[in-house]
Amino acid sequence: MSLATTWSPNPRQQALLDEVKTRGAVSVERLAQRLDVTMQTVRRDVQRLAEAGLLTRFHGGVSLPREAPSAGAWKERQALYADAKARIARSVAAAIPEGSTLMLGIGTTVEAVARELVHKPGLTVVTHNLHVASLLSEHTQCKVHVAGGMLRNRDSAMEGDSTVEYLQQFKVDIALLGTLGIDPDGSLRDRDLREQAVTQAMVAQARESWLVADVSKFGQPGLAQVAHLRDCKRVFTQALPPAPFPKLLQEWDIALTIAP
Repeated sequence: MSLATTWSPNPRQQALLDEVKTRGAVSVERLAQRLDVTMQTVRRDVQRLAEAGLLTRFHGGVSLPREAPSAGAWKERQALYADAKARIARSVAAAIPEGSTLMLGIGTTVEAVARELVHKPGLTVVTHNLHVASLLSEHTQCKVHVAGGMLRNRDSAMEGDSTVEYLQQFKVDIALLGTLGIDPDGSLRDRDLREQAVTQAMVAQARESWLVADVSKFGQPGLAQVAHLRDCKRVFTQALPPAPFPKLLQEWDIALTIAP
């Protein structure tokens, strides 16, 4: 029997775990401040939680186990880091000018942004994400264009040549991209290479691209490269990403917005 099934976190360790679940990834120093304990105590608790398979450690901090985001179904992914995604979404929506033209991609963080956009008038949205289209369908001051193609069941997105051709008819102010993970080399990853053509069409048809991703996505592996951080003008997340990402963003002149 594994440690995870024979041992349960104490209240302090559970509070630590809840903090990581809320923020996606947290530095050890931040955890010590939030829990009002010493760094040594946090490191001991992190060690025990990591041994139980409940946390993953990286240099200077911790996150949830890497398999969590990719293993869940859409509804489970929607609930994962829900508070962080809501904070990111409010920050993104506040940065989008009224009357903007947008392309919205896939991912539950992008969908969280769509929920916030129902309060912003005069928008035009082009999307291949049926969840986004549904969320914006009751927004009377938003024009929604939905790409056709073959429906992908796992996330209700459209894909294929006809999807790409439809997106290529438009030129928009901003493309909002989600991602399964961001490799330390800056590549944006997905589990399916078929998303590459759609993502690259969005980048090509937008005057600038913004990436929306909770901080757990930084360093998260993925099979297929669909784009690169250098394609993005801005990145929105909820906490400072781990190394080497702050340095890379600065080198590539990408604006980092950490949602309050």
